Amino acid sequence: MTRAGKFSSAQSRDQRGSVLIIVMWISLGLVALTLYFANSMSSELRAADNRVTEIAARQAIAGGTRYATYVLTQYATGGVVPNIEDYKAEALAVGDASFWFIGRNHDELPQQQTNEPYFALVDESSKLNLNTVTSAMLQALPLPGMTAEFADAIVAWRSATSQNAATADGIYGKLDPPRHNKGAAYETVDELRLINGAMLDVILGEDTNRNGVLNANEDDGEQSAPRDDQNGQLLAGLLEYVTVYSSQPATSPTGGRRLNVTTAPTLQTRQQLLQRLTQRGITQQRATQIVLRAGGATHTSVADFMIAAQMTADEFGLVHNDLTAATANGGVASGLVNVNTASAAVLGAIPGIGPDNAATLVAFRAAHPELLTSFAWLTQVLSPASIRQAGRYITDQSYQFSADIAAVGANGRGYCREKVVFDLSTGTPRIVFRQDLTSFGWALGATTRRTLSGTKDT
Repeated sequence: MTRAGKFSSAQSRDQRGSVLIIVMWISLGLVALTLYFANSMSSELRAADNRVTEIAARQAIAGGTRYATYVLTQYATGGVVPNIEDYKAEALAVGDASFWFIGRNHDELPQQQTNEPYFALVDESSKLNLNTVTSAMLQALPLPGMTAEFADAIVAWRSATSQNAATADGIYGKLDPPRHNKGAAYETVDELRLINGAMLDVILGEDTNRNGVLNANEDDGEQSAPRDDQNGQLLAGLLEYVTVYSSQPATSPTGGRRLNVTTAPTLQTRQQLLQRLTQRGITQQRATQIVLRAGGATHTSVADFMIAAQMTADEFGLVHNDLTAATANGGVASGLVNVNTASAAVLGAIPGIGPDNAATLVAFRAAHPELLTSFAWLTQVLSPASIRQAGRYITDQSYQFSADIAAVGANGRGYCREKVVFDLSTGTPRIVFRQDLTSFGWALGATTRRTLSGTKDT
């Protein structure tokens, strides 16, 4: 073979080698593209699946809202608080998703803390109303960060007169620069974030996800937010104890106008009282005795009327829905605390009850649930003087309830949460407030998480 032939053969082999390398690179690129698009498709499939589970969870919340409406329609008529035994509140299925009502168990004493949520609807009248609460009552709450100045500022926010207003001598007028308070009623509890001196550790306490229980991150000291005392007990914040929705209509469940016990007695009002008593099943003779004892004087509250009339628990239970002490706002009573459902902390803030009696009331209430048809049972725990003092702040009826609904889609994914407040003042549940709480994080507890993930306790 000539030199030219050898050179041509070597050049041909080099060309074939170059082509092979190029083909290999192209093949490698195609494989890489194939893997990339396959991975993208897999990621998009998982993302789409997550979106579907979230949509399913949102629909479960809608189902939970309708179910709460049904429960309140059936079991919360006439100011009655639904019994948790009458409805389901956890792991209710809506298709492949499920929902829970995150509630509170107010029959547990403060030291009986749990790390798992209690599931139920929440009575808004079990809390102090920001539009009627006094500074002294706020200071009586078990909140280490609650100072007299902050309590005054909370009251000042809603006031338009005196030292509570935005005057030069008022709380907000003294700020640098001077500011204006709202000078009107609170519309939501989240307005507390606007109050002078508001700090998250006072408003939320250790309960940063607002589920009423102590989660792992809320009891680990400085390891993770929030900062906590790591003592194994939940330090609740102000939001746990306050509301803006509690009010009682001017009409009774039967549609008649409630009798106002604070008005000056006349022959007509005494006759109306006598007629109402007999209509409710009290004998004429006994009704006459009640009118003679209580119908000839004005009273500071319905509880004061009950004590003055010396009514039995059964008698008072027949007529308690027909009585009111509200004269303003067309007879609507706002801000009264239901002593049948309020926590020990809230009861302890009420004048006439106080922290010394609050735990006793809670313990008696838990031991005698059959007596909670009115607040006549208070006579077995408190003195007449204490009941009279507390009377202007308390009730035994509730017309506003909240459903804190958490939902999860299939396979424990798509978690979301929403709070819905219902008003039953007109007889039919009406939604007056909605708030998305999903961003506060998981609120269903560790047990539910393990159940949904299919793992077992070790």
